[in-house]
Amino acid sequence: MSAARWTRVCAIDDIIPDCGACALVGGRQVALFRIRDAVHAIGNFDPASGANVLSRGIVGDLAGELVVASPIYKQHYSLITGRCLEEPELCVPTYLARISDGDIWIRDEPVALRPRAGKRRLVVIGNGMAAMRTIEELIELAPHEYDITVFGAEPSGAYNRVLLSPLLAGEKSAAEIVTHPPEWYAQHGIVLHGSDPVVHIDRLRRRVRSHQGREAGYDRLLIATGSVPVNLPVPGRELPGVVTFRDLHDVELMLSAARRHRKAVVIGGGLLGLEAASGLLHQGMEVTVVHLTAELMNRQLDAAAAALLLRELQQRGLAFRLQAETAAILGSERVTGVRLADGSELAAELVVLAIGVRPNIELAQSAGLRCDRGILVDDTLLTYDPAIYAVGECVQHRDSTYALLQPLCDQARVCAAYLAERGVRRYVGSRPSTQLKISGIAVFSAGEHAPRERGESLVLRDPGRGVYKRLLIEDNRVRGAVLYGDTRDGNWYLDLIRQGSDVSALRGQLLFGQPAAAAGGAAAAEPGAASR
Repeated sequence: MSAARWTRVCAIDDIIPDCGACALVGGRQVALFRIRDAVHAIGNFDPASGANVLSRGIVGDLAGELVVASPIYKQHYSLITGRCLEEPELCVPTYLARISDGDIWIRDEPVALRPRAGKRRLVVIGNGMAAMRTIEELIELAPHEYDITVFGAEPSGAYNRVLLSPLLAGEKSAAEIVTHPPEWYAQHGIVLHGSDPVVHIDRLRRRVRSHQGREAGYDRLLIATGSVPVNLPVPGRELPGVVTFRDLHDVELMLSAARRHRKAVVIGGGLLGLEAASGLLHQGMEVTVVHLTAELMNRQLDAAAAALLLRELQQRGLAFRLQAETAAILGSERVTGVRLADGSELAAELVVLAIGVRPNIELAQSAGLRCDRGILVDDTLLTYDPAIYAVGECVQHRDSTYALLQPLCDQARVCAAYLAERGVRRYVGSRPSTQLKISGIAVFSAGEHAPRERGESLVLRDPGRGVYKRLLIEDNRVRGAVLYGDTRDGNWYLDLIRQGSDVSALRGQLLFGQPAAAAGGAAAAEPGAASR
């Protein structure tokens, strides 16, 4: 059998949005539909009427599923699966479609139809928090819809990555951060292949192959490959004793080093870097944090809050080299230190790289899925392949990528609804917040913190209590919040940001929190200076 080919059909602008057209592809009539920024392709032949008419049907959203209504007998056919909603035995073939340089291309062989009397097959690539949250939501909505197979790179069941920092600090045990032990998968009839990541996706045959050679067919595929640490392009980064801070194995390496060694350097003064440094300090190590800019957590905090944080961490025993660039990691058989760009050197038997993460898209790219910085998805978390969804840190939605928990939960909820064929919502993006997980230090950030031309700042400083609050206001709406020392109202400020609430009537009490604002300013403020 000859290999399938891609055929150029027409320019995307040749098809009116939310309408269809018919094309001859590989000797078959194919109905093309332009929906928003994507193209869907199914067979043009309507098996109910026996006529080639589907390209003339009306497209729309029926119970959360994109469909076309036959212009003759009005059966509805899914543009994603090809199945007839009224009579499933009347499925029509679906075709892979893509847009390249403004042109529509169609794969000339249809995706294999698999009418099934029993459950459909869902394969999940990834066993992290985004994958498991999606599976939980799916089981709640449609507990008997899928046979689920999960492939994970790590050996164990799923765990809460947010709690890796307390685990490193000795505040949690490994057992306490596990969210889905092996028996959970068994209880829900889910097959888990641990330590066996997927290495190949065959989109035409709808099969995946794992590192150990296992193959699994799918009717739906969910990619949740997460993110990978940004690599520091300096000599010595591959030396033993140089680690990242992303998973349980990394924490085990750091704890092992803390038991045998004394000095550590953490490269990166962002959220993860500071949590890693604090954890190692709790384990008895002497820790120096090397950071490229003048302020810690510069993506989340303004200069005033960063200065308060720096002072507190220094008082606890952490050392810092700010506005410092790493030139090399030193050592021969094992790391012995770090050389900075100014020529100075720091002794280190452990070096932690925490300079950021990027979406893990290599597998998706090798399968031909459209990617930019992340795997491109629409508002239903569907990729450009109608059988493949993606969620979590690996995706790019409306030009944004996310590496925090709340967006992952938002995505999982929407994706599960569409996998269960009960989708009525769209994922429109998230406004995440950040909280530093270091015992005894309260830091909260949400929205924007950089000054804006039309914006103004409301600021409260109380040096005696170590409290600092700054709200960025624009057009009588809260656009950002930075809190240090007192974060009790963080979620309230986050709600105001997300909802775009008009706060003009609350301005006088806004800095003093929700109770004061609700009481119209009746709550008395403790001594402190509020300035604008």
